[in-house]
This record gives sequence, C-alpha cells and structure tokens, in this order.
Amino acid sequence: MREYELVFIVRILPSDEEVNQAIDQVISYIELGDSGVVKSVDRKAFGRRRLAYEIRGQREGHYVLIKAAIQPDHLVELETELKLFDPVLRYLLVRDEGEVKAPG
Repeated sequence: MREYELVFIVRILPSDEEVNQAIDQVISYIELGDSGVVKSVDRKAFGRRRLAYEIRGQREGHYVLIKAAIQPDHLVELETELKLFDPVLRYLLVRDEGEVKAPG
C-alpha cells in the first residue's frame, strides 16, 4: 500500500447529516475489501467555501481532506466511483511523498 491524499468537494446538500453520509460513502469506496485504510479524515479544515467558478450549478461546496493508504491497483476503481458519485463535484488524488526537505 502507498500513502495518498484525497481532497474532494461535496455539493451543498440539504443537511449536514447528508454531507456526512456522502463523506462516509467516499470512505467506504476507499476501504472496499482490503484495498485501502483511511488514516485521517478532516471534514472541517476547509469547510464550506465559495467555488472559484460554478460547477454543475453549484457556487459553494464542502471541502474534505482524507489521508489513506491505498493499493495502487485499486486507484482506477476508486476514481471511477468518485466520478460517478453525484455529491462529489471535483476531487484530487495525489500520492503523499512525505515531508520534502530543501536541498543544502
């Protein structure tokens, strides 16, 4: 397994409970089978923010950061699920390289 960071935007939903259910669904996509382990979920770091431009009729969204260890062969399936999951407006999945030290 490799370490990854997933940042995604959840559309504005009628209640906070529905937003949390959408986040929990993304977590279940990551942990499908034994393909991933969620290390941390930060639901409040960015919170609800105005988007730079309108996405699918939305002007605001809830930003969420998840750090997880994921099997590399599960990434294609995970990204497919994120693309098809309607509450997720956008996502960015990057490999966590750890702390980068400056040369010298």
